[in-house]
Amino acid sequence: MVSSFPFSHSTRVAQMPPNHHRRLCAFLLVLAAAVHFPAETAAVELPKFREAPAFRNGRGCPRTAWSSLDAHSHNPSIIHIAMTLDSTYLRGSVAGVFSVLQHATCPENIVFHFISTRHRRDDLRRVITATFPYLKFRLYHFDCNLVKGKISYSVRRALDQPLNYARIYLADLLPSGVRRIIYFDSDLIVVDDVAKLWRINLGRRVLGAPEYCHANFTNYFTPKFWSNAALAAEFSGRSACYFNTGVMVIDLWKWREGKYTEKLEHWMSVQKRHRIYELGSLPPFLLVFAGDVEGVEHRWNQHGLGGDNLEGLCRDLHPGPVSLLHWSGKGKPWLRLDSKRPCPLDSLWAPYDLFRHSSLFADS
Repeated sequence: MVSSFPFSHSTRVAQMPPNHHRRLCAFLLVLAAAVHFPAETAAVELPKFREAPAFRNGRGCPRTAWSSLDAHSHNPSIIHIAMTLDSTYLRGSVAGVFSVLQHATCPENIVFHFISTRHRRDDLRRVITATFPYLKFRLYHFDCNLVKGKISYSVRRALDQPLNYARIYLADLLPSGVRRIIYFDSDLIVVDDVAKLWRINLGRRVLGAPEYCHANFTNYFTPKFWSNAALAAEFSGRSACYFNTGVMVIDLWKWREGKYTEKLEHWMSVQKRHRIYELGSLPPFLLVFAGDVEGVEHRWNQHGLGGDNLEGLCRDLHPGPVSLLHWSGKGKPWLRLDSKRPCPLDSLWAPYDLFRHSSLFADS
C-alpha cells in the first residue's frame, strides 16, 4: 500500500516531522479500512411498496394446494412461475408479480419460485411477504460460485451479474415435483391470464418461447465464431431462430434427463477461451436450443421495449395482439418514470407499480 506514494521508502517516512508522521499513519489506517472492510458500510434501504389486495380464484377453479414438502408430486392445476429477486430489479419484480395475479382467473393456484443470492435475501423475503401477504412462494438461494469463473464480460454490465445466469440452474434449484415452470424476467408485465401460456403443448421439446425468425441471427455471435468452421457448423441443418430468454416455458423433467445445464455450461467455457459472443446468458441458449424450440404466440413476449443494450431508446410495440410487455434492453420503465423522461409505452407499466412514492405518503 505504502509503495504507491512518492515517499514510499521507510527511511523517508522516518525523517518526516512527528505530526506529519502521525497524519500519514492515520490516513493509511482509514484507507486500509475502506479497502479491506467494505461490508461495514451501511446497506442501501430497499424500496417500500403498497400492500397488494388479496386475489381470489374465480368460479370453476379447481381447489388444490401445493406443498414444497411433497417434493415428488406433480399437480397440473398448479401454475409454477420462476423469477429472480434482487435489490436492483425489485421494483420490476413486484410489478410483474402484481400483473400476473391481477389478470389470472385462478390466482390462488399460482406458486412463485424466487431465486436470489445470499445478499439481502432475508430483507427481500420480508418485502415480498409484506407486499403480497396471500402469495404462495418459495425463496431459493443461488450460489454465485456456480458461475463465478464462467461469466465473460458483455456489452452491458447488468448482463454480467451472476443472477442473470440463474435460469440455467432452475432444474437444480427447484423441487423435483415441479415438472413445468414458466420463467419470467423482472422487467415485464402480464396483461392476460397466465394459464393460457401455462397450457401450451411442448410436445417432445424441452423449451417453449416466442421465436423471431426474421432477426439477423449472425448478429448474436462474433466474427470469430462464424469464421471457425467447427463452431459455425453447430447450426448446420437447424432452422435456428432468435428467441428471448426472458419468457420461457420449460419442462424441468426433460431438462434434467437431457443434462441441459451441462450443455449450457459447455458453451460458457468455450466463450471464456474464444470470445464467441457479446450478450451474456442469451447466446448459450441459442446454441443449445435454437431450432428446437416449441413456438409460442408472439403476444407472449412483446420484447425490446427497453430499447437496445447501449442507448435504451424508446420503441413501439410489435404488430399484433399483446399478452405480455417486456422492457428488455437498457431502458427500464421505473427509472425513466422517476427521471420524468418516460417513453410513451412506460405508461402501460405504471399502473402495476406498487412503489410507495415519498411525495404521496409524506404524512404516513
